[in-house]
Amino acid sequence: MQIDRNMQHPYAVLATAIQIARDINDNHAYAYALSEMGELYEKTRQYPEALKLTQKALVIAQAENVDDMITYQLQWQLGRLLRTRKDIKGAIASYDAAVQILSKLRSDLVAVNTDVQFSFKESVEPVYRQLVALLLESQAPGRPDPKVLDKARQHIEALQLAELDNFFKEACLQGKKVVLDKVVDKENPNTAILYPIILADTLQVIVKIPNQQLKLYTTKISQAEVETTVAQLRHDLIDPSATESLKIQSQKLYTWLVKELEPNLAPNGVNTLVFIPDTVLGSIPFSALFDGKNYLIEKYAIAMNAGLQLLDSQPLPRQKLNALTAGLIEPPHPYKEFASLPGIKLEFEQINQAGIKTKTLLNQQFTSKQLDNLVQDTPFNIVHLATHGQFSSRVEDTFILAADGPINVRQFDNILRSRNQTQQEALHLLVLSACQTAEGDKRAALGLAGVAIKAGARSTLASLWQIEDEPTAIFVGEFYRKLKDAKLSRATALQQAQLKLLNHPNYKAPTHWAAYVLIGNWL
Repeated sequence: MQIDRNMQHPYAVLATAIQIARDINDNHAYAYALSEMGELYEKTRQYPEALKLTQKALVIAQAENVDDMITYQLQWQLGRLLRTRKDIKGAIASYDAAVQILSKLRSDLVAVNTDVQFSFKESVEPVYRQLVALLLESQAPGRPDPKVLDKARQHIEALQLAELDNFFKEACLQGKKVVLDKVVDKENPNTAILYPIILADTLQVIVKIPNQQLKLYTTKISQAEVETTVAQLRHDLIDPSATESLKIQSQKLYTWLVKELEPNLAPNGVNTLVFIPDTVLGSIPFSALFDGKNYLIEKYAIAMNAGLQLLDSQPLPRQKLNALTAGLIEPPHPYKEFASLPGIKLEFEQINQAGIKTKTLLNQQFTSKQLDNLVQDTPFNIVHLATHGQFSSRVEDTFILAADGPINVRQFDNILRSRNQTQQEALHLLVLSACQTAEGDKRAALGLAGVAIKAGARSTLASLWQIEDEPTAIFVGEFYRKLKDAKLSRATALQQAQLKLLNHPNYKAPTHWAAYVLIGNWL
């Protein structure tokens, strides 16, 4: 057996560790040392030796009930090695076992204890994505098994849930939920669910069309190219002069995500698209995807959701809309990097004129304490916050700005959670106006999804970047007027407000109308 000269030292160290573990009869240490040696051989592409050591370590780990952290890593390692042998069935079984262990370990993965935590991106995410790639690669071209497609969706959703748990360092999705597919088949048969999945060298889109089995659309494209295109589109969306570049990037994404499946939408009466975005895709508005002639919002109402389930599938109670509105025109002194928002008064006037009953905190009244008091004492089903805020992949950098400083997403969660103890009515809509995703943060959508979930709102309407005062006021006024119409869904109210700006002579560019995204219940 030939060992690379550069690997002789770690090989010797591990060989010694294996011998010591055997001598002292420590099976936990023995399994771990064998696992490490197997990984060493895997890295040097000595796969037969790696496979033997890994299988031996796994037998010992399972017989001795060794720590789950070691067992999951062994199952993952075995899955990778079986894949090199083209044993796809065996590889999938090993990956499944690894994922099942990770599901059991959720509370440990998000624990504050640094002895338990490890790099999510390096040690958790690849397991799920590699398993999904195996599942989808195992399907016959043009004839995928709907059960396997659903399994792939479930695994990516489990990954996204684990990532949110890791973001908050606690389990964050609780309570009874409604499966989206059932909503589409029974309650809302004009909606299609699009589930894009970014893998190393493909972009997979699993699609649910009402009363049909799941379909799969595959594009050969690298993860790096998808991420580069999304980053360029994000840059172009906030630059009113980048119209041509924006159309090029958004047409690429349209081609990858929607073009091939679109011929199946109109014949099935689909007029609403709900995207469950993967990683970087959560930071772009799908309304701005361009087919060469029209933007997607010109053809469909559009919403996003954080997963395959809804907290509630009931429509909005249109005749009883009461809003708690809070806004901050001038940021507090230490936060002068944020611009003033003089259009907030006009924004609030538009909400009142739309016939929404409001209770308002403005400027120095809008403090975390006053917001907490009002939340507990005032009956409302809408919260509309017109203030600077930021969505980030770091929980400590995800906040909304009040007169007394930032309200962190955890603090915001506590404020709204305290309401549940005093108010019976559900929070149907949270609106976050003038917020933005953190610049240069590929996973900033984590913060957006985190706020939406933690708020407990049935729907969240949030801006991905700040837009000017006048188009904001026009948009907000039109959105609330349409929201009052019982014939229109929340997604359609958003669509109509965006079209109002798109058809305005001064605000045709997506910079002005595409900033707002609807997350959660679109009905």
